Amino acid sequence: MLYSSNLVRIPPEIGAMTSLEEFTPYTSYRLHWFPYEITRCRKLTRSTVSTRALFGNYKLRPPFPQLQPSPDSVADLDPGNLDPRHWGATATHSCSVCDRPIEQSGLHQVWISLRVATDVLPLLVSACSAACVAALPGGARDYIPTPHKGGRVAQPASDWD
Repeated sequence: MLYSSNLVRIPPEIGAMTSLEEFTPYTSYRLHWFPYEITRCRKLTRSTVSTRALFGNYKLRPPFPQLQPSPDSVADLDPGNLDPRHWGATATHSCSVCDRPIEQSGLHQVWISLRVATDVLPLLVSACSAACVAALPGGARDYIPTPHKGGRVAQPASDWD
């Protein structure tokens, strides 16, 4: 229960909450996206999210922030101490997709909108490779159909346009 919180991000460790059944960050208007790792919460069946505050939401289509280009290596990057203004998260220790450690192969971040429980959520993926990005499912119906880097991305028209 995160009703009306002032949180600006949920840590990717939420994916370890495998018994999570309900997620309620309703009226937490500073939450604009969630970590892809929330898809690991297989028992999550109920959610109440303030969808109008979310990037790419169906009614307003606010733009996704532009993500950093994928570096070929993380040798000059400390994945455990990231600047959230540039990377969205303060740390990323393992791949959002395969859960392997983020190693020297680079950090490949993308956005994808997927149905999680009862809401379509914008998810930040921090992948260890282009292959893990390619393994992501297609986006939710009526949302951007493929993973993307944000910025000026054409979003499908909504019924509210």
